[in-house]
Amino acid sequence: MSNKIAIDDDFDLDKMIDSGQCFRPHRIKEATYGFVTGDHSVDIVDETLRRGSKTKKGWDGVTELSFSCSKKEWEEVWHPYFDLDTDYRKIRSTVPKKDKFLQYAAECGEGIRILRQDKFEMLISFIISQRKSIPAIRTSIERLVALYGHDGLFPAPADMLRATDEELTACGLGYRVPYIRKAVERVAHGEVDLEMLDGLSDEELFDKLKSFAGVGDKVANCVALFAYHRTGRAPVDTWIARVIEEEYNGVNPFPRYGNVAGIMQQYMFYYMLNKGN
Repeated sequence: MSNKIAIDDDFDLDKMIDSGQCFRPHRIKEATYGFVTGDHSVDIVDETLRRGSKTKKGWDGVTELSFSCSKKEWEEVWHPYFDLDTDYRKIRSTVPKKDKFLQYAAECGEGIRILRQDKFEMLISFIISQRKSIPAIRTSIERLVALYGHDGLFPAPADMLRATDEELTACGLGYRVPYIRKAVERVAHGEVDLEMLDGLSDEELFDKLKSFAGVGDKVANCVALFAYHRTGRAPVDTWIARVIEEEYNGVNPFPRYGNVAGIMQQYMFYYMLNKGN
């Protein structure tokens, strides 16, 4: 991989993969990763980590990457995917010192960035995610890809129209099968144009996403955050509900963070998954 880039900001591919926002990116080997979105896939080597000059305990220097795609594709697809126009180091610096829990969480989550992921994939993935562990979500998604995808890409809505209930059940979707089927039909038949939803306000987008069967507040906020990059949306799952109850005396802290609330949520979520590790 001859194409290279230097990133002078928070950037940790391991933490992004383990942050609960994506389910298909994976580690190929140490310091080497595979990412996929829409019709594009790329292999990335963290050269700084490979040389041993970057550790899992945090990194305040420049991250050097090499990647398998063209420079044009990197700029058009992966630069926005990794949200490289946003200064995450600056965002972390805004965490109030009096908020000790978020200080710890932001330090633990240093390197996480909010990925701009494929809209249809995120809708289906987070419908699947309900009451499932992250490994189980990944297994179900990979089974869908094997059955209906092409060249390892997430299946298009039209490809998923041919799925039978038996096949979807075999993917571990359980009670979610009718929700998945209805979402696929609405998108494939043009009842909902997921790309056109970009023009909606946060609240309008939230309400439109909730019009899908099986999509509640948490799933709608996850799709809004990870597919539409609405970084003011902070999904509340069981982990975050526990944080609110135990660390903030039952008072939701996210409204105070405005349009970066979703980034703060990711720091908290990652910390809760990984504290003590």
